[in-house]
Amino acid sequence: MAGSGKKGGDMFLVNGRENHGRSFAKAVSWQALASLDTFLLSPFFTGKLSAARAIASTEILTKVVLHYFHERIWSHFGWSLPQPEMPITANGKVTQNG
Repeated sequence: MAGSGKKGGDMFLVNGRENHGRSFAKAVSWQALASLDTFLLSPFFTGKLSAARAIASTEILTKVVLHYFHERIWSHFGWSLPQPEMPITANGKVTQNG
């Protein structure tokens, strides 16, 4: 599938090649920010700071895993990704990367 980037365990995304470690780091950093948001908003809905801590600490663990697998599943689809440029030789022929 075009753009699936199966070579070397990497995935091709809009900003370049991305590996499992980067997907996991993105999942962790995003969920830390999202959990902070949840922690700050939860007391307004529950009226309890202890509930906010419980919700935020639980969701960061579950959502990091969900986000990571979401990223990996999306890596199998080339929809809306730019196609990698094919190297062209001096005589105008397309070369294959090995």
